[in-house]
Amino acid sequence: MSLTKTAISAQGLYKRFKTGRTHVEVLKRVNFDALHGDVTMVMGPSGSGKSTLVAALSGLLKPDEGQVNGMGQDLWSLKPGKLDRFRLDHCGFIFQGFNLFSALTALQQVEIILKYKGVPKREARERAAHALTEVGLENKLNQRPSELSGGEKQRVAIARALAKDPQLIFADEPTSALDSENGQVVIKLLHRAAKQHGAAVICVTHDPRLETFADRVIHLEDGRILDDRRTEHAANVSGAAHLKPALIGA
Repeated sequence: MSLTKTAISAQGLYKRFKTGRTHVEVLKRVNFDALHGDVTMVMGPSGSGKSTLVAALSGLLKPDEGQVNGMGQDLWSLKPGKLDRFRLDHCGFIFQGFNLFSALTALQQVEIILKYKGVPKREARERAAHALTEVGLENKLNQRPSELSGGEKQRVAIARALAKDPQLIFADEPTSALDSENGQVVIKLLHRAAKQHGAAVICVTHDPRLETFADRVIHLEDGRILDDRRTEHAANVSGAAHLKPALIGA
């Protein structure tokens, strides 16, 4: 992989939450970085701070201490409007709950985010259709969420993220609501987003089966990084980068 530039880095992230009369430290001065073209898995038990880390990295939750540098910008020094624009321009988000609009078709789900970016209507429709075709949903463009399976809904969410051509993709437990087969389809698509689109994919999960598709695995526990290693087996699934949409199961 020739793309080795750092997409995002963080130093000394610290976050605590108040519960009753006490404070719980969720992140304890964590340092982190992710590269373009890499799938980075952040793993650990429930309550380890994984989701809080991703929220701090993506500009969704301000840490009490520490800095985040994303795409050459100091995120938490930006004014709220510029921070919103950073997320719109550079970030794709994929969550376990899909976050789809019940009244919109698959095509409209993807179009709407491009319209927010100021993409002209015709181009937005073409890019949305292309993104949905890329994830194997070319025959589901006019289906609404109620007419889609769980795996298909998650693939709409991935298409919505990919359509913006983001340099940072944040996935928080993207397979937890899916069966094993659909979970593998989703993670292969994230793998392809890194390898073909050059995005830095940061995926929070507690599912050890997903390690197979990671370039790097970070284990977080009790708000601290316990282990940070690059993997050997990611190269063995490089075929996922060439997965033909027509062959992807529902």
